[in-house]
Amino acid sequence: MPFQRLLVSCPDRPGIVAAVSGFLADQGANIVHADQHTTHADRQFFLRVEFDGDLGLENAFVPIAERFGMDARFVNPANRKRIAIFVSKEDHCLLELLLHQRAGDLEADIALVIGNHAELASVVEPYGMPFHHVAVTSDTKAKAERRQMELVEGLDLIVLAKYMQIVSPALLATWAGRVVNIHHSFLPAFVGARPYHQAHDRGVKLIGATAHYVTEELDAGPIIEQDVRRVDHRADPAELRRLGRQVERAVLARAVEWHCEDRVMVHDGRTVVFS
Repeated sequence: MPFQRLLVSCPDRPGIVAAVSGFLADQGANIVHADQHTTHADRQFFLRVEFDGDLGLENAFVPIAERFGMDARFVNPANRKRIAIFVSKEDHCLLELLLHQRAGDLEADIALVIGNHAELASVVEPYGMPFHHVAVTSDTKAKAERRQMELVEGLDLIVLAKYMQIVSPALLATWAGRVVNIHHSFLPAFVGARPYHQAHDRGVKLIGATAHYVTEELDAGPIIEQDVRRVDHRADPAELRRLGRQVERAVLARAVEWHCEDRVMVHDGRTVVFS
């Protein structure tokens, strides 16, 4: 039997897990993994189930979804998500994702890379995937983004791997919840330019990185993953930046993997991230 996932969110009430598990059992499916969570403030229920069973259970599940007011989605992991990576000049996050795919650690396929500078074409070439140079200036931004949207049509996720441009509301309207960015600080700290200089000036003992979904409010989208690195007074801004790049690579890779494995569910500006 094919391996599948079921993702559910709805108001919490008794009987949800019993109804879902009973339905899958009646369909001859075998649950191999399940995670659930209920929010404290508004009692919203979330469920992620992995099971072996027949494809095409969506219609049969409709009566249960309607009874509980569910937002329910069946996912066939065999239909691998296809990713577009947007880059500028820094390559460390791009390389991390390319290596994860080459190693088989990414449940997705990187379909193409789009750069607003041409420098990283040589980095992508050995991996055998297309690199598209789409220059972006203040005068050409709208035209460039139309070209970008043409290139990513039909794909599933956009990853901003140190892409140093602000994405427009027009693109986000189409790609809401499907654009992941890496931010070079432990948000909400040190937003804006020269974050490692800001950190150094404040004498911080922790530096970090944040991966989040992109929204129209700059650097304020739902957070998927964060991590930190302990530092001391010896680290100058260059050393903080070097260490920060290590954290950025790992945080972005985990966030992309979790999104592609359907582990992330968004509710009220926050995320539920199942293990």
